[in-house]
Amino acid sequence: MKLIYFAWVRERIGVAEEDVELPAEVKTAGDLLNWLRARGDRYLEALQDPKVIRVAVNQEHIDHREPIAGAREIALFPPMTGG
Repeated sequence: MKLIYFAWVRERIGVAEEDVELPAEVKTAGDLLNWLRARGDRYLEALQDPKVIRVAVNQEHIDHREPIAGAREIALFPPMTGG
């Protein structure tokens, strides 16, 4: 599965995208964020407050409780600001 990171999430993790093999227990967007946080300091820093991270599966924003099964691409965004 392809993970894509945007804005300061990308800067803190240090990569724009990566291909990962998710463990079977990662079933929802929230599970994904928790799994990523456990991957190391860069991820923990980028995702230290997971409730503010927006998640898009196959270019559609979803709630953290929604399943990610069948996703080809998941994007993680920091909060959007106006301007």
